[in-house]
Amino acid sequence: MIVFRDPAEVPAGFGPSVVAIGKFDGVHAGHRAVLERAKVDAAAGAKVVAVTFDRNPLSLLRPELCPEDLIGVTQKIQLLAGTGIDATLMLRFDEALAGLSPREFVERILVDALGARTVLVGTDFRFGRGGAGNPEVLTELGAELGFRVDVIGDVRSIDSDRRVSSTWVRDLLAQGDVESAARLLGRPHAVWGEVVHGAKRGRELGFPTANLSIDLEGFVPADGVYAGWLVDEGVADGSPLAEPRRTTRYPAAISVGTNPTFDDVTTRQVEAYILDETDLDLYGRLVEVQFTARVRGMVAFEGIPALIEQMADDVRRVRTLLA
Repeated sequence: MIVFRDPAEVPAGFGPSVVAIGKFDGVHAGHRAVLERAKVDAAAGAKVVAVTFDRNPLSLLRPELCPEDLIGVTQKIQLLAGTGIDATLMLRFDEALAGLSPREFVERILVDALGARTVLVGTDFRFGRGGAGNPEVLTELGAELGFRVDVIGDVRSIDSDRRVSSTWVRDLLAQGDVESAARLLGRPHAVWGEVVHGAKRGRELGFPTANLSIDLEGFVPADGVYAGWLVDEGVADGSPLAEPRRTTRYPAAISVGTNPTFDDVTTRQVEAYILDETDLDLYGRLVEVQFTARVRGMVAFEGIPALIEQMADDVRRVRTLLA
């Protein structure tokens, strides 16, 4: 998948293209349904392009209403690449972009840069200065400028008749319900970042962990212990993360929280103990930590022996869940 960071990077004559526009936060089942529809529309020979943003537009326009992102930019690029589309245009959402009128947005990005033949948006799509653009405005501009607009309806849960959305996924993760979140995402939820040095208490207790930097990407689920996987992507080398990378996948017991037994950790941490590995050196490596099931909540223990006993039981339960 090609990644463009600015419309000026798109080569002349790139189109025709079928374009899906959205925040794509989480690249969940609803988003993937839109992208699959775009691939069908492009079957006659057009390229499929996702147009998205490097941040939630609300972070600039209404920061007090802006929710925490489900995924970061690197994760979004990797997930979009995994859908099999041809390209992503990752727009920097700044004052200049926010100030474009609906017509300017359409002409500069959809027509001039991408040669859009079809544009797919959701029913709640808004664009242009002050949110003046909506699907109806886009349809009118498309009729004038030579592209068709498809407004894609919501993907809904059969059981609850609730719209599949980033908000729903975020709510589930905040409760620690990573299994239900995975059903909406179509994959385990994950965080991504660099392994850094921690207090090394896990090693002292017999369960050495890989600690992720607090600058990690991805929504961190509720405090607790989880079963999951750690995927080692290697040392950052400047290669495009939209391209396939050699990876190694390990079963892991994952801890999220502030280690309340010791009462001296002030920020939430994500750390993963790789089952049956005590000498693995992951410092400085980029890893993805995937959450598949919650084992228990986070509690403080009275003394180290009780903590070690519980950790051993956690590992046994994780092993069973991942079997």
